[in-house]
Amino acid sequence: MKTVDIKYCFGFGGSRFVLFDLRLDSRTLQLVNRPDEDLPAWTLLDYQQCPHCPLSGSEETHCPAAVSLIDLIRRFDNIVSHEVIDLEVITDERKVYEKTTAQLGISSLLGLLLSASGCPHTAYFKPMARFHLPLASPEDTLFRATGMYLLAQYFRKSEGKEVDCELDGLTRIYQDIHQLNISLAKRLKAASNTDSSLNAVIVLDVFTHTLSTAIKDQLEKIRPLFLSYLSDEPVGKRD
Repeated sequence: MKTVDIKYCFGFGGSRFVLFDLRLDSRTLQLVNRPDEDLPAWTLLDYQQCPHCPLSGSEETHCPAAVSLIDLIRRFDNIVSHEVIDLEVITDERKVYEKTTAQLGISSLLGLLLSASGCPHTAYFKPMARFHLPLASPEDTLFRATGMYLLAQYFRKSEGKEVDCELDGLTRIYQDIHQLNISLAKRLKAASNTDSSLNAVIVLDVFTHTLSTAIKDQLEKIRPLFLSYLSDEPVGKRD
């Protein structure tokens, strides 16, 4: 099986390191090395289940989003959110290093894990998982998420399907993710003894909630970057 490999290395004071060596199926973009035994009770599907969970009544017994976070929760159970860490992320394309806080590093990893978890609500973000950008800023995420969604509309049009250039569907996706984050935070309260993982979800959700209510307002901030495209001339045509 061909995989997309991503490594997250957390360094604590130069004396201790925690490595997450993730492998994603290159075709499905789902996490390959996920736990399948000794699943804790807080991962059961009906434990703090999302009110909009599409898996209700299915054969699933455990929440795929929660299962994807088991290793993260176990290994960071005694880490406080504000602890300063050295984070290095390695993909086939690049290495990224930054000194940051535990909650921001965990939030970046958590977003990747959720995208590759198999949860139907997070599956829309698989393209962003494939081209993962660690520690992305809100502006990075806005640009990447809207670009991803509009590229998806291009592919839908090529197959004769209805398209959405008004980003209404992207707003609904982020509204669903906001609901998922609320339920996930409730799960993590039962799963962890410290606040690092819980705060990581909160950090992730701050931007999610912003996009779920005001995507078009946020996009207006970067409109000036596209002035070359907004002239009356056909794109790419210059005398």
